[in-house]
Amino acid sequence: MFTLLTAVRGFAKTFSIGLLLFAGYFCWIPATDAAPGLLLVANKGDHTLGIIDVVAGKQIATVAEDGVTGHELAASTDGKLAFVPIFGDSGVGLKGTDGQLMRVIDVAKREIVATVDFGKGVRPHCAVLEPRKELLYVTTELENCVTVIDPRTWKILGTVPTGQKESHMLAITKDGRRGYTANVGVGTVSVLDLEQRKTMTIIPICEVAQRISLSIDDRYVFTSDQKKPQLAVIDTRENKVTQWIPMPSNGYGTAPTPDGRSLLVCLPRVNKVAVVDLAKMEVRTTIEVPKAPQEVLVRPDGLEAYVSCDSSGQVAVIDTREWKVARLITAGAGVDGLAWAKSE
Repeated sequence: MFTLLTAVRGFAKTFSIGLLLFAGYFCWIPATDAAPGLLLVANKGDHTLGIIDVVAGKQIATVAEDGVTGHELAASTDGKLAFVPIFGDSGVGLKGTDGQLMRVIDVAKREIVATVDFGKGVRPHCAVLEPRKELLYVTTELENCVTVIDPRTWKILGTVPTGQKESHMLAITKDGRRGYTANVGVGTVSVLDLEQRKTMTIIPICEVAQRISLSIDDRYVFTSDQKKPQLAVIDTRENKVTQWIPMPSNGYGTAPTPDGRSLLVCLPRVNKVAVVDLAKMEVRTTIEVPKAPQEVLVRPDGLEAYVSCDSSGQVAVIDTREWKVARLITAGAGVDGLAWAKSE
């Protein structure tokens, strides 16, 4: 019996499967697949940073931003800090307040530990940490630029002009040399030289473009047409749109899977997420989620994806092996931006 149990336990350990021996029967229970870390969410309606334990399946804490309100956020490389730009109380290009602050929140202490003041209302929106040089880039819409911040001193180091208005979202290549902004109202993408801090070129896309992401190999940039149900594919070597992928509905937030095979696209008008096959550049399947999906984040191990659903205040957890919703997690009102804070 000891030999059998030892063998079974070894088998279970090898294949990451839990084993329960009861009343003479073996009952196999899938082990919990979870990369160590926490999911951070921007609860726009509550004006808070939400901290979600994805294993427990619940929001375990919120931190008041003391501002109205953060839409997007980023996490430090070590997962200890969250960066939350305070955008304002309206959407891009709409009338409302003009935020001028960025909060720095200690995830473990669950409190604001620093504030970056941009000096005037600039509507800071999308924060992206470039890990190679550990610089923080924040889109500052009303200045038509991306602001560069040192996350060690919280000093503003300079700006990178985008040459366009409403530069809302930002994606950065893995080597930290290039940036791409989705310029919403003018329907363009600006290609930025982040080292020289200048605009390289501006790519016309459509009448209104929204959200942006890069493929895992930095070969393609993706942004969604807001007037037609199609996804623009930009070749980063040519800096032009080389293909359009027809979509079931207008897309929004996008994110690639770590294996480079798929791209997840939020479809807020039909409450679905599309899964794009990047080898074929076509939609493989769609997944129903709660109302108004905004943003999608794929966990670093690729086993789960998280979709913020604005109108329901929920995060849909997608099993990327089965391409189905595994569970729903209650977050806060108007949940939008997502970030992964890794832990040791």
